[in-house]
Amino acid sequence: MTETVGDAVPASQRGSWSSFLKSIASFSGDLSSLTAPPFILSPVSLTEFPAYWCERPDLFAAIADAKEGEQRHLAVLKWFVSTLKDQYTSRNEEMGSEKKPLNPVLGELFYAAWPDKNGRGKTTLLVEQVSHHPPITAYVIENKAKGLKLVGHNAQKTTFSAGAIIVKQLGHAVLTINGTDNFLITLPRLRIDGLWYGSPYIELVDSSYIVGGGHSSVIEYKGKGYFSGKSHSFKATVSPLPGMGGNSIVPPTKSAQSSGGGWLGGWSGSGSKNASSSSLSGSKELVVEGTWHEASTWSSGPESGKKFHDVTPTTGANKEEAVPVGGADGGEMGEFETRKLWQEVAKGIREGDFDTASKEKSRIENDQRQRRKDEQAAGTAWPLKHFKHEDVDTLYEQLGRPVKLTPPTDDRYEFLGNYPAALQA
Repeated sequence: MTETVGDAVPASQRGSWSSFLKSIASFSGDLSSLTAPPFILSPVSLTEFPAYWCERPDLFAAIADAKEGEQRHLAVLKWFVSTLKDQYTSRNEEMGSEKKPLNPVLGELFYAAWPDKNGRGKTTLLVEQVSHHPPITAYVIENKAKGLKLVGHNAQKTTFSAGAIIVKQLGHAVLTINGTDNFLITLPRLRIDGLWYGSPYIELVDSSYIVGGGHSSVIEYKGKGYFSGKSHSFKATVSPLPGMGGNSIVPPTKSAQSSGGGWLGGWSGSGSKNASSSSLSGSKELVVEGTWHEASTWSSGPESGKKFHDVTPTTGANKEEAVPVGGADGGEMGEFETRKLWQEVAKGIREGDFDTASKEKSRIENDQRQRRKDEQAAGTAWPLKHFKHEDVDTLYEQLGRPVKLTPPTDDRYEFLGNYPAALQA
């Protein structure tokens, strides 16, 4: 049987899908401005996506328990790699294919939290859409009990090439531990394939970086035919920064290994009296390889062959979705909070009522256009609620310089610290 365009598309939607493919193939600008057919839309706004950073909150909290230096850098790497499955494959697993998120409106908000369990501390999430053209999302994730704060912003530049959508992710995040220990995290590039059949999926490509704790990690992303011959493959190379010898970390005690606790599958803190003084960085370079949506192992160093990260459903770190909260004084959701704003659109998409979803989506978008026209006529600009834009991020420059990041400078959105009451408790 000959496969045709839109095989995975509902029969009633194949005409619009075919037209959509033709429009993106001939479009020369940023594809984010194009309107996608309703059946390929996600019922979730892009404003909620920063929650994917912390859907395994135990790994996030464990960063604070790791000794400064190499041990902590590896804990950050383990946590980061463990976030990729939720960020880039969860929609395929839940909805059958990658879906285009709803484009946030300027000022859109999302507040959520992960509760304290087993002493890990409560983790909070605050997200604000700080720009619409271009679309930029700013966020802060914080665990005050552990002294952890992740602040970042993300934007996308989307193009079409060789039958796939290429998404260049702009922006970065800075993770700070106890106010002084900083880690810079950059973002991978995405390639969305499977468009011809109406069943898109994401593959990560190129490289991203983690810099901090006297070390850098270069994370290379490949699909089939490269490192392991599997989709979603990666290779992370950890090296001391120039002039840094690296700090030794110690293997776990036998009891720590059997308990399954701690970071890195049971590694204990370096303060243990029973710990060996041997260093994981006996060779200057450490390498981890595997599939970011499943598991990986050490392929270089004293721990070669042992598991590094695991997010498989049966044996991996537990996934926990954030619990949304309302930002108003009484705990209810305001008109710009994403779950309330897109409620009817999301309902229509989930129930297959694409006519209602399309009408509600158009109503919201038209309202936003009118707001922008009114602001322009009045000579005013939309005020940001939780963030302040700064043209230069000095931490990005300082941490990125040793690894020669491109671009060498970037802007930032400073969090103002004004949490709603629901996230202060």
